[in-house]
Amino acid sequence: MHIMRHAVRGALLAIIVSVSMSLIHGDAVQVHGLDSPFERKFGDVKFLDAYFGYPDSKIEVGAGDQNVPFTVVLANVGTQDITGIRGELGLPYQFSPAEGSGPMAYSDAETNSPAGQNFALVFYVNVADNAQLRQYPGSVLVDYSRLRESGTRTSIFDFEFKLPGDSIINMHAPDPFLTSLHTNNALIQISNDGTAPVSDVEVELQNTQTAISSTSTSVTNVENVVIFGSNWEVGHIEPGQSRILNLSIYVPESLKGESLRTPMSISYFNSQGQMNTVDRVVDFFVQGFIDLTIYDVKARIVGERQLITGEVINEGNEDAMFVFVTLSPMGGSNLQETRQFVDEVETDSPVPFNIPVQFDSAPQYGPHDIKITVRYKDNLRNEQFAIHETTVMVVDPAPASDDPDMLSLPVIAVIAAAAGGIIYASYRRRRSGQ
Repeated sequence: MHIMRHAVRGALLAIIVSVSMSLIHGDAVQVHGLDSPFERKFGDVKFLDAYFGYPDSKIEVGAGDQNVPFTVVLANVGTQDITGIRGELGLPYQFSPAEGSGPMAYSDAETNSPAGQNFALVFYVNVADNAQLRQYPGSVLVDYSRLRESGTRTSIFDFEFKLPGDSIINMHAPDPFLTSLHTNNALIQISNDGTAPVSDVEVELQNTQTAISSTSTSVTNVENVVIFGSNWEVGHIEPGQSRILNLSIYVPESLKGESLRTPMSISYFNSQGQMNTVDRVVDFFVQGFIDLTIYDVKARIVGERQLITGEVINEGNEDAMFVFVTLSPMGGSNLQETRQFVDEVETDSPVPFNIPVQFDSAPQYGPHDIKITVRYKDNLRNEQFAIHETTVMVVDPAPASDDPDMLSLPVIAVIAAAAGGIIYASYRRRRSGQ
């Protein structure tokens, strides 16, 4: 008889849930005043709420979640304490008991319920993979006994509950590189990777002075940089969407080559209307600063060749590697584009370059507009460029041609000296012959 009684009650609860779903979510018009198979009279128990979670907190639940708590909150509105409280939960086919078989889930109250107090029944259910995030109907049947009274009373309640989905908040830096000795415009992306929306999202930079690990070592070095701002209001984020935070961060030279860890606290309201707070850490890598300057670019004659010379100096704190210097003509210049490899440009150590002057056509002497491009790579192998535009004066480096007029005076002087010597020698011979 006991088994048949539970079977009949379970079937009746299943009928109620099925009828409720057809009225709420079906195409038929809801019929008001439909009689329930259970007689409803004023009793000792009143239904208050039904949700996923525990009596003291709601939780987010989505499709495919298993063995999740489902709480039904009721109140003892009678004048006497009640005991022996037992509940049977009937939910739509998308939900099944985590334990046992059949459509019904069972729960017993752990304590008695004094008159005028609330009590809760916690059931454990599985959610189907194809369950949609929306409102669902449900029913709960409660058996209980009054103290100092024999027999069992029964109350049944229909209700609606929500499958809320879950929110998953993540943060990362789309471009995780900062440059030392600079004020960087850093971007941080905050994403909702869950299935439920979040609202009133606020982000706060953690108090890094108290961010201490179990080894009493600071888990971050963000206290060594300057960040302009510490709180950001993000607002609403739908599932699968993200928002971007803009941070201005000045990084000193001492952090070059290190990781910068920025701890963030994120507060938001989830789909159950509860305030949640999660902590995330966004990592950046601090790279060195390369500041190349090109100067003293001139055309010079060295030997019988004419060169475009200049110097490159690095005023940063990181060496420039794989450096090429390229001379390019501008305007009407017919100089030939030429490239020269200079290897590395170390900090505070000027490196000269010497590019031979070559023409694409007949030589044109005079002013030439040129562009000097220095191409280099930083320590992350990113290619960078430094450009300098100027005008150089190109002249003909050929030696001056022979000029008879310029040679006549020295030749005449040599001839005159030789003739004078011959005349003087002849005069000495004549005197000696006498």
